[in-house]
Amino acid sequence: MLYTICIALILIASVLVILAVLVQNPKSGMAANFGASNQVMGVRETTNFLEKFTWTMAIAIVVLSLVATLAMDKGLVAQSNSEISKDAKALQEQLLDTEAAPAMPQAEIPAEQPAQPAETPAE
Repeated sequence: MLYTICIALILIASVLVILAVLVQNPKSGMAANFGASNQVMGVRETTNFLEKFTWTMAIAIVVLSLVATLAMDKGLVAQSNSEISKDAKALQEQLLDTEAAPAMPQAEIPAEQPAQPAETPAE
């Protein structure tokens, strides 16, 4: 239950970070030359708020990710790990089988035919 709540909050925080980054004005670069000054009509406070909001959401995502990891169901994690190890062993066996066989099929070289006397044309 806690795991599902954490994942939902992570998704919401991720969308909010995306929106906050898109709303922010670039501070440098070519796009900054075409924009207006940041000091017009209190835009500076908005920029500070958006920067703090972005950092807060980023920290929230990290913390929620750690909480979600701790809240995972241990039985499901163990089952998933055993399935992963089975898949890894199957891949290793498959890799060993392909190493024993040549990478490309080899063409058989025909045995040399004994030289036959040349036929002489009939007169």
